[in-house]
Amino acid sequence: MKDWIKILLKPTDTIETAIRVLHSGGARIALVVDENRRLLGTVTDGDIRRSLIDHITMDCIVKKIMNDSPSTALMSDSSDLVMSMMKSKALLHIPLVNSDGVLVGLETLHHLLENKKYDNPVFLMAGGFGTRLRPLTDEKPKPLLNVGNRPILETIISRFIDAGFHNFYISTHYKAEMIRDHFGDGSNWSVTIEYLHEDNPLGTAGSIGLLPDNIIKLPIIMMNGDLLTKVNFENLLNFHNEHGGLATMCIREYDFQVPYGVVDIENQYVTSIKEKPTHKFFVNAGIYILEPKIINYIDGNSYIDMPNFFETQIEKGEKISVFPIHEYWLDIGRIEEYEKANKEIIDIS
Repeated sequence: MKDWIKILLKPTDTIETAIRVLHSGGARIALVVDENRRLLGTVTDGDIRRSLIDHITMDCIVKKIMNDSPSTALMSDSSDLVMSMMKSKALLHIPLVNSDGVLVGLETLHHLLENKKYDNPVFLMAGGFGTRLRPLTDEKPKPLLNVGNRPILETIISRFIDAGFHNFYISTHYKAEMIRDHFGDGSNWSVTIEYLHEDNPLGTAGSIGLLPDNIIKLPIIMMNGDLLTKVNFENLLNFHNEHGGLATMCIREYDFQVPYGVVDIENQYVTSIKEKPTHKFFVNAGIYILEPKIINYIDGNSYIDMPNFFETQIEKGEKISVFPIHEYWLDIGRIEEYEKANKEIIDIS
């Protein structure tokens, strides 16, 4: 729901105020938040009616009648997961919160069921050699390797289609003709697909310069063609639009455990010993939202990787937002990861 700000209440607002918000908001629910916009509870028409039956007066505060344990979903939860939660609990709406419990939106069953369509270009990088997956990639490019009963890239495209996207660009290099032959112009999936061929490998950012000048002026979703994920692309787009900046990069938490005891010393003395400590990092997840003006920054002839490109832009004062993801995510770069993907295909689909 886009206008969820209009249905917010303070816990000290009266029932009379809640009724006005319910009538004007049109969502059949009001959201009670504190001064930091943390969700405290919800008020529905049913709550109002029950309070009136109990002879509670109109000047009573909503804190006394609200549902203080409402079901919620995380803003990054997939539409499928949110839909499943709503169906299992017979909900018409569910508040969306971040990891700190701060309200960031409201999802409605009507919104999930309607046919959504996004004109934003989706740019998929499928030109790599897949060297670490040899000999599997000796005969076909990595994006066409099957996970389950269909190629990796087809699974990626299908997830975008399910989310309402229809405007695709695919960059190719290694065995490009096989990718073109498989997907064609996209008509078999009722979408459009255009191909951008790299005569020489251009890196994870260099191929951006091959996008046409007349591309629709909307934020571009860019993604590596060897990733399997259940990221909610609509939430990602909304996050980018809210935070502004030149681009948004999806990041993923990565744990690394040192296999030895780590010794801290000062001068010649031991100050502490940490046995096999685990260090946590955020790593690039290979999914981006890019403002269309980025196309003008890259010539389409020079090799450049995305991290280097972002570093250059940050030095120029541009803002790059980060979108942490916790959903299923797997980078199929090695044989072990390919085998893992095939074992986990039920979780992916």
